[in-house]
Amino acid sequence: MTGATGFVGASVVNRLRADSETNRVSVAIRNDGERLPAGVVKHFVGEQDAATDWSEALRGVSAVVHCAARVHVMKDGAADPLEEFRTVNCYGTLSLARQAAAAGVRRLVYVSSIGVNGAETVEGPYSAADAPAPHSPYAVSKLDAELGLGVITKTTDLEVVIVRPPLVYGPCAPGNFRSLVRLLLRGVPLPLGAVRNRRSYVALDNLADFLITCVKHPAAANQTFLVSDGEDLSTTDLLRRMAKALGKSPHLIPVPPVFLALGARLVGRPEIAQRLCGSLQVDISKSRELLNWSPPISVDEGLKRAAKGYLREATV
Repeated sequence: MTGATGFVGASVVNRLRADSETNRVSVAIRNDGERLPAGVVKHFVGEQDAATDWSEALRGVSAVVHCAARVHVMKDGAADPLEEFRTVNCYGTLSLARQAAAAGVRRLVYVSSIGVNGAETVEGPYSAADAPAPHSPYAVSKLDAELGLGVITKTTDLEVVIVRPPLVYGPCAPGNFRSLVRLLLRGVPLPLGAVRNRRSYVALDNLADFLITCVKHPAAANQTFLVSDGEDLSTTDLLRRMAKALGKSPHLIPVPPVFLALGARLVGRPEIAQRLCGSLQVDISKSRELLNWSPPISVDEGLKRAAKGYLREATV
């Protein structure tokens, strides 16, 4: 397991520890000081790049869940942001895969991103079979890794499963979701009461369940999957249902999305309006049919679990 102390990775580790079919959970860590649950075997590997030595961490391992990545950087000061992302997300991943194949690992589950498909859907949901259209250096680096992994599966016995999740939410989720929750908790009026887009999300517990399914299911080998909660929401609906889970009354002002887009352009941040007002839907029929998988919890249950984490955080 890589990225074991991250938002997604920590949840997967806990699920694996509770799984009766899992004999041992080994994790690769960057820093000796990282805190992990009792009973987990940890291996210090340092930073992830093409030169990382994974040999000790891979010894005796049958499957790898690869969550570690260089994620979105809001104010990236790198001279070449794409190369910075590739160093970790592409070169580091492919080095891990080659070493895993040499060590006799059976399967590698790679957590990619829906950004590989694109930034917005217009004519219907994305599917795993759609031509990639990455929209950012981060997404390009993820696609580069996917393509390299495909080559490795053709030249070794390693099975690779690629999973492209949309926005992941859950207890104390980072990023944009956290920002919206904090505004709801403070009762800040939001000009998002008239957004009628459709977006797919995935609850943390649903994603963890799906990743473990991809570790075990024979039909997952060398496949690419999209995953979500199976219910798409507008931004307005998401905020209303999250507010309900938090026990708050949302203050949503019905501002037409065209004015929101104009305002975002005026301040030089058009991507904000795209994320809040644009649609991004995924088709999970392949995941349902090939793996006989369904999201174990509903959107409302996922939001309820997320709310508990944020409310607990707010009282600390």
